[in-house]
Amino acid sequence: MILLLHSDVVGTGPKILLLHGWGLNSEVWQPLIERLQGSFQFVLMDLPGFGHNHQSVPDSYDLDALTALVAQQLKEPMIIMGWSLGGLVAQQLALNYPALVRALICVTSTPKFLATDQWPGIKAEVLKAFAMQLRSDPHKTIERFLAIQALGSERAKADIQNLKTLLVKRPSPSKVALASGLAILEQADLCEKICTIGCPTLRIYGRNDSLVPKATLELVEHLQPKASSMLFPAASHAPFISHADEFANAIRDYLAKCLMA
Repeated sequence: MILLLHSDVVGTGPKILLLHGWGLNSEVWQPLIERLQGSFQFVLMDLPGFGHNHQSVPDSYDLDALTALVAQQLKEPMIIMGWSLGGLVAQQLALNYPALVRALICVTSTPKFLATDQWPGIKAEVLKAFAMQLRSDPHKTIERFLAIQALGSERAKADIQNLKTLLVKRPSPSKVALASGLAILEQADLCEKICTIGCPTLRIYGRNDSLVPKATLELVEHLQPKASSMLFPAASHAPFISHADEFANAIRDYLAKCLMA
């Protein structure tokens, strides 16, 4: 039996599926939608266990299962834009279901999040601390994660408040989805696969991002040389919140070239 996921459709134009990050929901995309809904049709799909899909949790909650579930909801090829954890799902969609992906946009999302000696990222002890705190206080864990996402942004306080305001507009995520999402961030490694992604790809980074350090930009360019890269010089992990106008313009300009090619 296919688990059906709720999604909202807003705007007119080429379709863009928006996939949010860990602990949040599709409301985070509202600043982008407000600016571009006259040019694109946005499909807002909360990941399983999050937002309006908080009760739709698959028995197996790993990256492959999550990606398959999202793919089952899609009836036609779309532009796929994923942020953070949602970017991992977006990359896996491009790898496993290439016929469904017209173009791929990864927003502060790399093929691997866990830091190692050869890869800058989130330290294992940080992820383990989040997992420990999650068991006793999911709300505080999400708030702490929001603070880290905004760390380094020139508008950090405003970014956190904006994310909090958007977050509460939909139901709270399930504990299973939160715990499993952290496990995906810890375990996922698509580094050896992304060179096979055939669709046009844009990768967006924030210079001050503490979760996806800017040093990953060159590493990912080496792994996926055909992809385009863009660095927001004053942004952190959520450039579509902190630099909404610049972000929307960048997406519009890239897709104008991409869809004409």
